[in-house]
Amino acid sequence: MLRKIFLLTTSLLWITNSLTAQSLDDYLQTAAENNPGLKSSYVEFEAAMQRVSQAHALPDPTLSFGYFISPIETRLGPQRAKISLTQMFPWFGTLPAREDAAAKMAEARYQTFLDAKNELYFKVKQAYYPIYEVKQQIHWQQKNLEILASYKALSTTSFASGRGSMVDVIRTDIMMDDTEMTIQLLEEKVAPLEIVLNRLLDRVDTAAIIVSDSLGLIERTSPVIRDSLLVQNPKLQALTLQQEAAKANERMAKKSGAPQFGVGLDYAFVGKREDMDISHNGRDVIMPMITMTLPIFRGKYKAAVQEAQLTQTALAHWRMEMTNSLVSNYEMADYAVNQAAQLYQLYDQQIIKTRQAIDLLYTAYSNSGKEFEEVLRMQQQLLKYEMEKATAIKNYYIAQAQLDYLTAKSE
Repeated sequence: MLRKIFLLTTSLLWITNSLTAQSLDDYLQTAAENNPGLKSSYVEFEAAMQRVSQAHALPDPTLSFGYFISPIETRLGPQRAKISLTQMFPWFGTLPAREDAAAKMAEARYQTFLDAKNELYFKVKQAYYPIYEVKQQIHWQQKNLEILASYKALSTTSFASGRGSMVDVIRTDIMMDDTEMTIQLLEEKVAPLEIVLNRLLDRVDTAAIIVSDSLGLIERTSPVIRDSLLVQNPKLQALTLQQEAAKANERMAKKSGAPQFGVGLDYAFVGKREDMDISHNGRDVIMPMITMTLPIFRGKYKAAVQEAQLTQTALAHWRMEMTNSLVSNYEMADYAVNQAAQLYQLYDQQIIKTRQAIDLLYTAYSNSGKEFEEVLRMQQQLLKYEMEKATAIKNYYIAQAQLDYLTAKSE
């Protein structure tokens, strides 16, 4: 019997530890491993890497075979068939330029993957902290309900002793009903919030989500220098690499307008002459060949060069737009962090003062049975500060998560 109890206790402790062991970092790791969107982004990077080896490859050689229905008579005999093998070579520097363009695009695709990972981390945090906020609000609403129940008991006693009014009891009942409805609505809000997070983790909707019991402000690191922000962001790095790829495409387009050369070999099958016996009678013919293309239609080559140049211009404009957007978003997120921190500190101070006022009012009401309405009002003010404090913490961490996303801060 004792052994069974021990095993059951051990199992319960193991389950409890496994649940509480889940932290935000665990959810971030799960999202990085399971999220289908992030997997898709990485596969796209791998696909882009395959284009690099394709870009460096020479065109396939050409093999042709011809059979003379009417043999061509030559001095050595009739030619009956011919086989040709030719290999074309692009102009010098064309293949390196093409390979460079493909490599830069693959690097840009990797930066896109990094940005997708950072954005996923941001979305996970955006989904995590509202769950913390709602559960904290439920906690404080339940505490408020317990306090209101004690106030109801006190007001009932005061009414029975003739020092209080029945209105105080009814007023407390009304507030308790409101609180119970608020708790119910908040509890119903938890499920959709958890579904949002579970979907980001690619888990079933009903998977349990464990959040911290309490969170405080973290000490902020030194602010990120704007130049550092613009260097580290993967979106800007991807655009820079795309610009370099467009420059490589411009070089490739220019070199594509130069002639291409080919070397080849013809082998002709020659039959023997029957009418006379000559030296080398029926000997097959081997003929080396050199081929050169004549790029005389220049329109398509000029258009390709202009296309690459316009692409570079467009990417430069887009990079400037992205820079402006990143700086603006960074400044707003930094302000949001500071605002939430100041509000958190304000609510913390107001909670202390409000509790002191409630203690004084409660004592006065216990003695005189007067100003019960003020006791309730201050209690609701305390609840408001507790609720707003939970919201300030949520806003603080979400704004900090946005800063981490914009500065590409690795987890």
